[in-house]
Amino acid sequence: MNTLNNKVVLVTGASKGIGAAVAKRIAGEGAKVIINYAGSKEEAGQTVQQIKDNGGDAIALKADVSKAAEVTALFDAAIAHYGKIDVLVNNAGIMITKLLKDTTDEDFTRQFEVNVRGTFNTLREAATKLADKGTIINLSTTLTRVMIPTYSTYVATKGAVEQLTRVFAKEVGSRGITVNAVLPGPTNTDLFIKGKTKEMIDRLASLNAFNRLGEVDDIAKVIVFLASDDAKWISGQTIGLNGAMA
Repeated sequence: MNTLNNKVVLVTGASKGIGAAVAKRIAGEGAKVIINYAGSKEEAGQTVQQIKDNGGDAIALKADVSKAAEVTALFDAAIAHYGKIDVLVNNAGIMITKLLKDTTDEDFTRQFEVNVRGTFNTLREAATKLADKGTIINLSTTLTRVMIPTYSTYVATKGAVEQLTRVFAKEVGSRGITVNAVLPGPTNTDLFIKGKTKEMIDRLASLNAFNRLGEVDDIAKVIVFLASDDAKWISGQTIGLNGAMA
């Protein structure tokens, strides 16, 4: 049973990792998918082709979510192609891990520009351009619930995303739009693995009840549920996807 038939879904940062997994699973449930990317054109094209090869419908659109004008153009192009947007998945983000004392102004600014301003830009567009009874799913992180050195600036950005989620849910509820955030724990993606030793990865994996990293499909399945009509009474929530880590 395709739970997302006739829905049009925009996934930001969807060329690889969690975003690509979400896009492919959503397409498999019958939705038409917009694969947004900023720099990974080849990977975005591959994701679109994989969806089409499996009988789905997808396009790739380039936009840097930290730039308001590009986000406006992204929404307008998606609506021009498919006629509407029913679901927005705010997945685009960057993570720089350093001790706070070693974090540069550039590190701080870049993370806030993409993770917070990027979410702000898409929410502002969605306020008027998302279809009535639509769905918004923002990606935060389980690391907002634990205290792990080197993640301070990153979790500060995601804490802001969670607050945007809560308030925006009240602002657009009158149109039947739900807004939630999902908080993945350590997940087996290039973004997470990069720069970590095996010992570091094993230590972080051991913090949950199942002694393993999450897989992208663990996250994608929950996002598909939240995008479906079965989840329309869930809004303004921050949902941990972390195997009992926190």
